[in-house]
Amino acid sequence: MSVLTILWNIVESAALLYLGIASVYIFVFAFAGLFRRSRVQSAAKKNTFAVMIPGYKEDEVIVEVARKALEQDYPADHYRVFVIADSFQQDTLKQLNSLPISVIEVSFDKSTKAKALNKALEQIDTDFDAALILDADNIMEAKFLEKINAAFNQGNKVVQGRRVAKNSNTSFAILDGISESINNHIFRQGHRALGLSSGIIGSGMAFDFSLFKELMHEIKAVGGFDKELEFRLFERGLFVEYIKEAVVYDEKIQQLGDFKNQRRRWLSTKSVYFSKFLGSALRQFFLKGNLNMADKLYQMIMPPRVLLLGGVLAMAALKLVLDLAQWNTAVWFSAELWYGIAGLVVITFIISTPKSYYTKQTFKAALSVPKAFVVMFGLLFKLKGANKTFIHTKHNSINNS
Repeated sequence: MSVLTILWNIVESAALLYLGIASVYIFVFAFAGLFRRSRVQSAAKKNTFAVMIPGYKEDEVIVEVARKALEQDYPADHYRVFVIADSFQQDTLKQLNSLPISVIEVSFDKSTKAKALNKALEQIDTDFDAALILDADNIMEAKFLEKINAAFNQGNKVVQGRRVAKNSNTSFAILDGISESINNHIFRQGHRALGLSSGIIGSGMAFDFSLFKELMHEIKAVGGFDKELEFRLFERGLFVEYIKEAVVYDEKIQQLGDFKNQRRRWLSTKSVYFSKFLGSALRQFFLKGNLNMADKLYQMIMPPRVLLLGGVLAMAALKLVLDLAQWNTAVWFSAELWYGIAGLVVITFIISTPKSYYTKQTFKAALSVPKAFVVMFGLLFKLKGANKTFIHTKHNSINNS
């Protein structure tokens, strides 16, 4: 056996271990997600909600979002909208203050979402039953609070709604919307189907108010505060319910530059929280059988979906080339194994993508997937310092026509 063959077998074994496990993982949860059915019913008890909307320089969208938040099909005296305004223009503040909402102005040397929320929590009375967190571009469907309220009345302490795309006006917006839908199906719908906790997303999520205030007091995150929230919840043995029927519309990124910023922040966040909670997660798993902690820890190191798809397809294509070149002597793994793994990932994406995305526009957007793969792969080498500085993704008024 040549040195080259030995080196290839080692590299392929590592790739198979990393990509193969991730492929089976997402397929199992995607398949399970097909069979979960939930029924959301109106509840007689109406909990009170503090709807908290932190925003940093979101002058272009925040006024409309605040107005829409007031249009819930839910008793008006049982929820109040709080806009946490960081570095807003005076004209924007004037418009916000003209609405029947509370505006909490904040300012920091280095702004973060966690700082803004904690500052607001210091000023909001704890008379509320629940805190609902939205992003500055989020719009709730009319019965969102009603459905979240029903979930709380079933005994849940943390509830995640389904975030869907508000816009599909560019190829990257379509791909980002599909990515969100796939993640919803695998990491929320599929996880609950198998009895594990849903993941939270950072918005469209509601918490028992006292619990949220207590948890946020521990969090000083620059980026990815929702990931730390998850770990803190799971350390306490709590879990997150997922209500697919509770829909909140979220602006998807529209340009390559925003895609780079957003994904760089996400990749950096995963590496930071893997290191931070490695010891705790292992102790929780081996001493207490805490599957949610172990599952979340694995998610921090598994490849993002676009890298997983690109990786398995690249390996399958490479094995095909090697087979055609008849270079298969003493190679440990057959090409058919990689074809099967690639097929598994493709099937996972197909069953996790809503039918509404099977359009001509999506086919055109799919032509940008190779570019997204190259960008994501390149970002793996540019993560240094990404979680030490707040990376802001600006939102815009949407013309979706």
